Amino acid sequence: MPPMQIFVTRKIPAPGLEILRAAKVEFQVAQEQENAGLDPAELAAGTGQSSVLLSLLTEKIDRRLLESAPRLLGVANMAVGFDNIDIDAATELGIPVSNTPGVLTESTADLTWAMLLGVARRIPQAHRYMCNGEYKLWGPNLFLGSDLGPGPDGRRKVLGIVGYGRIGAAVARRAQGFDMRVIAYDPHNSAGIAADPQVEGMGDLNEVLRAADFVSLHPLLSPETRHLISTDELRAMQPGAFLINASRGPVVDEAALLLALREGWIAGAALDVYEREPEMLAGLESLPNVLLLPHIASATWDTRGRMASMAAENALCHLRGQVAPNAVNGEVYASDAYRARQARQSS
Repeated sequence: MPPMQIFVTRKIPAPGLEILRAAKVEFQVAQEQENAGLDPAELAAGTGQSSVLLSLLTEKIDRRLLESAPRLLGVANMAVGFDNIDIDAATELGIPVSNTPGVLTESTADLTWAMLLGVARRIPQAHRYMCNGEYKLWGPNLFLGSDLGPGPDGRRKVLGIVGYGRIGAAVARRAQGFDMRVIAYDPHNSAGIAADPQVEGMGDLNEVLRAADFVSLHPLLSPETRHLISTDELRAMQPGAFLINASRGPVVDEAALLLALREGWIAGAALDVYEREPEMLAGLESLPNVLLLPHIASATWDTRGRMASMAAENALCHLRGQVAPNAVNGEVYASDAYRARQARQSS
C-alpha cells in the first residue's frame, strides 16, 4: 500500500468526504459496505502507511496499532465517545486524538425519548400486531402501557437521569413537556445539576433507582461505570420502572438485565447499545418488554453529516500540524513526543 495522507476506515457521510476532496488531500476509504467492518490487518496496514487516521467507534485503536504507525500525526474519531482508542498510549507517543462532541446532543436526547415512549406504550409490539394482521377488534385490554405524564391519578412520574452532561441535560429539558419530576445523579457534575432549577440532585445512585419510574443512562464509559447497572441496581428499581440506555453498552450488565426482565424485577427496558456490540445477549430478542435498536441515537441526516464534517476538519488539522478544535488530549501538543513526531514527518 503506497503512503497516503488520510486513511478513512469506513465510508462516512458525504459532507465529510466533500471536505476532504475540497482540501485536495490524498485519502482512502477502506470499507465502503455499511454492514462490513474493517479487517484488523487492513486497519494496521492503512494506519501504518498514513499521516492521519479517520476512524469510527467500530475500530479498536490500541497501543500496538499506534506504535506500528511512526508516520501518524493524529487520529480523528467520528464519535463523541473515544473508549475505542487508547488515549494514554496516543499521548505518550505524541499523537493527538480528536472527537465530535456537542453535535449529537439533541438527536440523542430525541431518540432517548422515542425509546422511552416506545417501551412504555408498547409501540413496537402494537406495530407488529397490525402488520401481522392480528387486529380484529378493539378491546379495552389491548396493549396496556404506562403513562409518562401525570395520567388520571394526577401523580407526576419521576424521570431519573444517571450522567448529567450535555445529553442528560437535554433529556431533562424534554421532560418538562410531560410535567415529570426529574431527578439526577452524576458525581462528576453535581454543580451542573445544582445549577438547573428543574432538576433535583440525588446523593447516590440508589436514590435515583428507588424513586424513578424511568431511569435514563447517560454516563461516559469508564472503569467506574462499567456494569454500573447490574443485579443489585436492578433489584433496587421499582417493579413498574423502565430502564433506558443510549450511552454505552457495557454500562449495563446484560445478563443481569435479562434475568430482571424475565423475572419482572422491572417493567421493561429500551436499549440502543450493547455490552458486546454488535452482538446482544441471546434471549433479549424474545422478551415482550424490551425495545432494541442498532445504535442509532445520532442517526439523523443533519447530525451524522455534521459529525462527518467535524471529523474531516479535525483530520485536516492533524495533517497540517494545527491544534485540532476537538482534541481530547490537548496536552499532547506541548510534549516532546509530539514535536519529535512532527519533525520526523517534515524531514
